[in-house]
Amino acid sequence: MENYLKDIQDIRKMMDRSTQFLSLSGISGIMAGVYALAGAFAVKQLTHHNYRKITLESQEFRLSLVILAAVFVLSVGTAFILSSRKARKNGETLWNNTSKRLAANFMIPLCTGGLFALLLINSHHYGLIAPVTLIFYGLACVNASKYTLRDVRYLGITIIIIGLAATYAIGYGLEFWALGFGVCHILYGSIMYYRYDRK
Repeated sequence: MENYLKDIQDIRKMMDRSTQFLSLSGISGIMAGVYALAGAFAVKQLTHHNYRKITLESQEFRLSLVILAAVFVLSVGTAFILSSRKARKNGETLWNNTSKRLAANFMIPLCTGGLFALLLINSHHYGLIAPVTLIFYGLACVNASKYTLRDVRYLGITIIIIGLAATYAIGYGLEFWALGFGVCHILYGSIMYYRYDRK
């Protein structure tokens, strides 16, 4: 009977590995949150706390975009390195059919939101940039969550709600951005670390 149950458990693990990407690192989520908080703080200091008044043509705006782009690059790079390390530790490959489906389902909403944000910048609708990036990032997490840990779904839903709140409270986008990309990533990254990474 014990052997039979063990066989069932082994089969279930094999099925999970074939349909879900389980090598996401909780530490990478925490680091993404730290990068986001540091980036938000840098933007606020750069604009002397008057970031609501900066314009498309200003040097502060261009530098703010550079800072936010750096946050994105650092977050993706850290996630790739730590997830690669976790995959090797678990005897898995990082780039397989499941991770390809995960990436495709994540990137479609994310790229759509990014293009939408650029159109908003071009149209001088600065107040909607933070809500749009939050909402589409949340949608990307929800869309990709069926191929990875279920915690990613809850992260996405939480960030969507924060994005909607930011739409209601136009003018406080940086604060909501820091809450969504910073605090939420640290919180959910910590949960994922204690649930999965310490085993």
